Amino acid sequence: MGNKYVYSFSEGSKEMKNLLGGKGSNLAEMTNIGLPVPPGFTISTDACTRFYEEGEKLWPELIEEIHSHLEEVEKTLGKRFSDESNPLLVSVRSGAVFSMPGMMDTILNLGLNDKSVVGLINSTGNERFAYDSYRRFIQMFSDIAMGIPKRRFDSEMEALKHKKGVELDTELDAEDLKGLVESFKKIYKEEKGQPFPQDPIDQLQLAIEAVFSSWNNPRAVIYRRLHDIPSNLGTAVNVQSMVYGNMGDTSGTGVAFTRNPANGENKIYGEFLMNAQGEDVVAGIRTPKAISELEDIMPEVFEEFAKVTEILESHYKDMQDIEFTIEKGKLFMLQTRTGKRTAHAAINVAVDLVKDGIITKEEAILRIEPNQLNQLLHPTFDQKALGEATVIAKGLPASPGAASGKVYFHAKDVVEAKARGEKTLLVRQETSPEDIEGMVGAEGILTARGGMTSHAAVVARGMGKCCVAGCSEIRVDEESKVIKAGELTLHEGDYLSLDGTTGTVYTGEIAKVQPELSGQFGEFMSWVDEVRRMKVRTNADTPRDAAAAVKFGAEGIGLCRTEHMFFDEDRIPAVRRMIVSNNESQRQKALDVLLPLQRKDFYEIYQVMEWRPVTIRLLDPPLHEFLPSKKEDIESLAESMNISFEDLKDTINDLAEVNPMMGHRGCRLAVTYPEIAKMQTRAIIEAALDYKVKDGMEIVPEIMIPLIGDAKELAYVKKQVLEEIEAVFTERNDSIKYLIGTMIEIPRAAITADEIAEEAEFFSFGTNDLTQMGFGFSRDDSGKFLNEYVEKGIFDKSPFEVIDQKGIGKMMEIAVELGRKTRENIKLGICGEHGGEPSSVEFCHRIGLDYVSCSPFRVPIARLAAAQAVLKEKMSIHMDK
Repeated sequence: MGNKYVYSFSEGSKEMKNLLGGKGSNLAEMTNIGLPVPPGFTISTDACTRFYEEGEKLWPELIEEIHSHLEEVEKTLGKRFSDESNPLLVSVRSGAVFSMPGMMDTILNLGLNDKSVVGLINSTGNERFAYDSYRRFIQMFSDIAMGIPKRRFDSEMEALKHKKGVELDTELDAEDLKGLVESFKKIYKEEKGQPFPQDPIDQLQLAIEAVFSSWNNPRAVIYRRLHDIPSNLGTAVNVQSMVYGNMGDTSGTGVAFTRNPANGENKIYGEFLMNAQGEDVVAGIRTPKAISELEDIMPEVFEEFAKVTEILESHYKDMQDIEFTIEKGKLFMLQTRTGKRTAHAAINVAVDLVKDGIITKEEAILRIEPNQLNQLLHPTFDQKALGEATVIAKGLPASPGAASGKVYFHAKDVVEAKARGEKTLLVRQETSPEDIEGMVGAEGILTARGGMTSHAAVVARGMGKCCVAGCSEIRVDEESKVIKAGELTLHEGDYLSLDGTTGTVYTGEIAKVQPELSGQFGEFMSWVDEVRRMKVRTNADTPRDAAAAVKFGAEGIGLCRTEHMFFDEDRIPAVRRMIVSNNESQRQKALDVLLPLQRKDFYEIYQVMEWRPVTIRLLDPPLHEFLPSKKEDIESLAESMNISFEDLKDTINDLAEVNPMMGHRGCRLAVTYPEIAKMQTRAIIEAALDYKVKDGMEIVPEIMIPLIGDAKELAYVKKQVLEEIEAVFTERNDSIKYLIGTMIEIPRAAITADEIAEEAEFFSFGTNDLTQMGFGFSRDDSGKFLNEYVEKGIFDKSPFEVIDQKGIGKMMEIAVELGRKTRENIKLGICGEHGGEPSSVEFCHRIGLDYVSCSPFRVPIARLAAAQAVLKEKMSIHMDK
């Protein structure tokens, strides 16, 4: 017997997700726990892999296996394909391992043809329903399986409604739909040069091939890249007997969540439409009703549905996203999956489930995707500015947050505008999966149609994008690129602001304020902090940034870049005078001006950080970066220094470098101009002594010498630093504890870390430069080609976003091992922006770093990633045992 590729729903379980996909495994699970699921079967992800190996074709053994399972379904239901009295019809749906809503393809009502449509009329007594189902099938099959543009069918439908003087599809009668079927078949023949296929087996095979092929459609590829879903998993295909929500007023369809996906409230949340199929709800073609209204229309069905939601959430121990259909008053479950939710909802649901004793704190920690916390860390509208803003419309609050930007009507225009540096809003009648790139690039999304479970709403929530959906108070003309709201007309490029929490749309750009993190977030993060081993510091150069980081839970500063302090408008003249000085005396004079300013900077940062450690990096960038390039600025500096314009211009030209990132910077500045390092050291230590005397608190400053490649460089600069520290102690007749260390950012430093650790009391990995030098990529220029590397599968991610664990990571491991070999208690951290990227944080945990440091708004993300690293390690150890 060969490989098994097809499984009936009764053969599977939720544990078979990798083989059957999320949808197939959950259909099997619902079947096995006794819920009303229409029978069917799943073609596995293994079959998808082989499908591509076979040149995107089905092979004979698989076709035979599909036929065998199809016969089982026919036998179970007492229905057959093409039967003129009681025909079998099926849906064909994708079902990947990880949920990818709207990214792949679905075909409903498969099996309909000129014979079976008569059988459907005979078995249901409903001619209108039969032809409505047939026209839907022709359109979906033609679009998805055969590549005929959907708009050709939409235009025909709109023309018919206009001719009949009606607005809704449901207002067309059986004869109208019968004529539409013939029109649709004519379109098919025009496009394909042959009649619409009448054999259901041919229809099924083409549909299965189309769903497998949709795994690699552009929108699915973009979605996988965005959500870090591996491209080699493939999708399963689910073939399921049809149930109908479009059989009249006792039938309907809907989508619901067991809790509110926006805030986590423990209440059924969703929408439904009577006399409709599932595509009508998610496509936004008709605005659906709130699920609570189902209780008034069909109380018995609602009661049964409420019980099913309780069963599913209890069984899966998590919030569920459910699709259902009601056929002539009978409830059927078509799908359940873990519901996508906002970060706010995710934390509230996780904390509530822990308090209810359903899951443990550890399980709750592992359920929150670290990057999802970004949603909680973004600004909201300033209340005063909001009070002065002009409201133009109100829609549904589909995804919380605040967004302002220029209006664009097409995804490609959003992408182009973002490349120009513009903040944009994507405005559509309703979005479709083809809009994914525009949705990713936009600050927020506004749609005129659709509900809380429409494509726009679901995708926006998953990405943490602000979204207002179903805003029927506006009219969107995508062709003319115009929005009309009452008497107001807005054009492409005009500014709007969206409040995704209330559904309100405003004109213009509105000021925003930073978020406050409290309530269940604080409780959840306290569990995170109980678990993690690594500390989390921040990269901060100002008291304001430091204060924001402390609010987000930072336990110190891992990188204070002193050069950022030099770019202040009041200081840059003194910095420039220091750089272009012809002798040490002139240079010292300029440094004397900077000393009290630097001392004040550090003192104010110490006050914010209190007892927490602060790592201050001595001046790092090439000096030419501080010098003027405009003629008027050069003239002004020359006049202030009492030198000629020509002499100053010559000095600036002399300081220019061919490759400045590998030139006169970092410790090399301290070697050639030790007085700069001494001034900064004095400012660091004097500020710490002032803090001790004035505030009664002691801080341990960590002085970091950058860009070391040889232990002798460090020894030389360290000697200058120590001499200055001792001089300050003598002058002040006081002392404090301090550390002197270095950044490991040059490959040679990593592989000679044992020698460097003789001098350094701590290492901080500067992974931005380490990556740049390790790969030989210019960080500033690599954007021109790294996207191609990712798109062509050379890299999964840019190594400037995610640590390259095999190469750059290997150097880090070597440095950790060698450093600890020389100095057992050496403090080890990372201060590149990789320090806030979850997979890089996990890597830092595995190699034994003491802390990670990242930008203030990534601190909660790093804290959560560090805790998850501990739990994953424990799980791995447990599984190994």
